[in-house]
Amino acid sequence: MEEDFEFPTAGNMEMPEEEEVMSPTQKVGEEKEIGKNGLKKKLVKEGEGWETPDNGDQVEVHYTGILLDGTKFDSSRDRGTTFKFKLGQGQVIKGWDEGIKTMKKGENAIFTIPPELAYGESGSPPTIPPNAALQFDVELLSWTSVKDITKDGGILKNIITEGEKWDNPKDPDEVFVKYEARLEEGTIVSKSDGVEFTVEEGFFCPALAKAVKTMKKGEKVLLNVKPEYAFGESGKPSSGNNGAIPPNASLQIDLELVSWKTVSDITKDRKVLKKTLKEGEGYERPNDGAVVQVKLTGKLQDGTVFFKKGHDGDQPFEFRIDEEQVIDGLDRAVKNMKKGEIALVIIQPEYAFGSSGSPQELTTVPPNSTVYYEVELLSFVNEKESWDLNTQEKIEAAGKKKEEGNALFKAGKHERASKRYEKAIRYFEYDSSFSDEEKQQAKALKISCNLNDAACKLKLKDYKQAEKLCTKVLELDSRNVKALYRRAQAYIHLIDLDLAEMDIKKALEIDPDNRDVKIEYKILKDKVREYNKKDAQFYGNIFAKMNKVEQARTAAAKQESVPMAVDSQA
Repeated sequence: MEEDFEFPTAGNMEMPEEEEVMSPTQKVGEEKEIGKNGLKKKLVKEGEGWETPDNGDQVEVHYTGILLDGTKFDSSRDRGTTFKFKLGQGQVIKGWDEGIKTMKKGENAIFTIPPELAYGESGSPPTIPPNAALQFDVELLSWTSVKDITKDGGILKNIITEGEKWDNPKDPDEVFVKYEARLEEGTIVSKSDGVEFTVEEGFFCPALAKAVKTMKKGEKVLLNVKPEYAFGESGKPSSGNNGAIPPNASLQIDLELVSWKTVSDITKDRKVLKKTLKEGEGYERPNDGAVVQVKLTGKLQDGTVFFKKGHDGDQPFEFRIDEEQVIDGLDRAVKNMKKGEIALVIIQPEYAFGSSGSPQELTTVPPNSTVYYEVELLSFVNEKESWDLNTQEKIEAAGKKKEEGNALFKAGKHERASKRYEKAIRYFEYDSSFSDEEKQQAKALKISCNLNDAACKLKLKDYKQAEKLCTKVLELDSRNVKALYRRAQAYIHLIDLDLAEMDIKKALEIDPDNRDVKIEYKILKDKVREYNKKDAQFYGNIFAKMNKVEQARTAAAKQESVPMAVDSQA
């Protein structure tokens, strides 16, 4: 635009209410209306990708503005300089704010803007008459995204260079960044060409950790940070190479997320952590029963190596997942790795060698030791899933899983046994291709595996799940005494005593001499008596309190009704 020509801001003219504008699908040469206020857009050249700018972003455009009679009143192209402004901030006419939000990078479009979205009744003398509709030929060259990270204006992120891929660091991850922090007047107060820190622990000021959680690898940003996300009312004295930061000082921080190491909480209790040093290939990971080959080095906290396999021409270390061939923490961590991935796995004693310690290949691991494994997953062969097997193979595989579960149950390993029974059942999720004979075999296995799994859940005190598993059995065999018995046990623990009694009575109708069911019936009767006694005591206490209140009220009423004694002196 001409040097003395400026778009009026929202404060200079009455603007229609803000409404969300969707970018329509449009072909070159086609004109469409945007919104409901008469703004029209004709596509001249398609843009790149699918992203469009948003409110707060700084956009850069070339444009030419004409009146509807063809009179040109302004052109950045003629001046040879691009025009930059913040979108949606009232720095330009409303028609621009609404229209440019629909454009992609590199797109060229002609906007026909009604007076209400331009300069209205007053126009913009001497170049724009009153009530003038305008046409702008606009090319969107680029934009810089500005994001309000904290949603309160406390940290504004201006993206200078887009990052790679799509993921962002999480709280446990270790990030490697470069940064330079300045006061608003330009004084550098802190700078680093490379520093590593854990996101949740943070570094320098709170803004850095909050910002990196929104960034991608390789992304460069400019942060405008208010005092509450910097050093607040107290500021910070100078120390070392860092300058002093005055009280209530805002900061500008150039920040680059160079890289990060993903740290996964494998057990969800922070007792087995996997730090990815090198990303693996694809998406597939080992399943339960997979045979894995790894390079493996185990160390104590002081760096002492206690185990080493697969290095210097040595054969890779091989084991089967979920077969207790390695410590639990290592087993779980490798199950969460991809082929080619290299990771550091930190395992606390509960998932390592416990309170007793263990003699290992190169030295003894002392009791209560946290151990560190450097692991490279070289290859793995997954155990076949149900969709890889024919019907007879599914029945054989389910039978094998059932036997494995039985052995684990007898060994008191109820959680692992439960997983075996559940895997057996999964082989029959889709049994439409089974013959009649195979369906009968599958039904028998479903009943026995669900019953055994219910026994595991009772041991694990997961009574709700035990009840569901028994119900599944009863849907297949309504007279199954074991299912009625175990469901009654679950109901007793869930304090559904009426339902427990119904199941026990039905079981005794089917098998009157069943000793286990009779014992459970006695337990149920004892529970009922216990709860009846508690109920009687509870309600007895309530009634006693109510009686006391009533007696107090009666006494008070009597007191009020007694006539006052006559004064003999009157």
